[in-house]
Amino acid sequence: MSAPHEKITGVVLAGGQGRRMGGVDKGLVALRGRPMVDWVLERLRPQVDELIINANQNAEIYATFGHPVFGDDIGGFVGPLAGLHAGLARAQHPLVATAPCDSPFLSTDLVARLHAGLTDADAELAVARTFDQPHPVFCLCRRDLLAHLESYLAGGGRKVDAWYATLKVVEVRFDDEEDAFRNINTRGELQSFDQ
Repeated sequence: MSAPHEKITGVVLAGGQGRRMGGVDKGLVALRGRPMVDWVLERLRPQVDELIINANQNAEIYATFGHPVFGDDIGGFVGPLAGLHAGLARAQHPLVATAPCDSPFLSTDLVARLHAGLTDADAELAVARTFDQPHPVFCLCRRDLLAHLESYLAGGGRKVDAWYATLKVVEVRFDDEEDAFRNINTRGELQSFDQ
């Protein structure tokens, strides 16, 4: 958990269309008998002070998990930055951590390590990285980036890495936990994990 003066809002990103899984809502697809989002919530909940869910469909089902649910403020399923934008707008705390709904094995020390990296580097945003692969949807950022992100999106920007390039970003290494960042995009991947 974060220090009392640095409270953190966790945002589970479940706003996509699940195209690679046949257009289903990936967060609600069962893995080992439970919706994938339930695994993510279970792992993220102890790491943050508040938890909210970004979902553009099935809001009433997501609400049954006991956390506030909200859609993107920008229409058209434009990607994870729209979910981050909506989360920053609703977060009650000065720091915001994100994790996608299709990564059920996320690290149990994700937020603590991102927070240490953010603080040590005096950065605006910390992002997880394993070896040569950054994982931009696993991030911790300052809520006051909202106006900056809003301006980027209003100008037509959609690419996460292009937005990051305008900020003071620190990449936090998780080489010891590579499997924690595996996401499940297809039915085949789901079957390989659903053993």
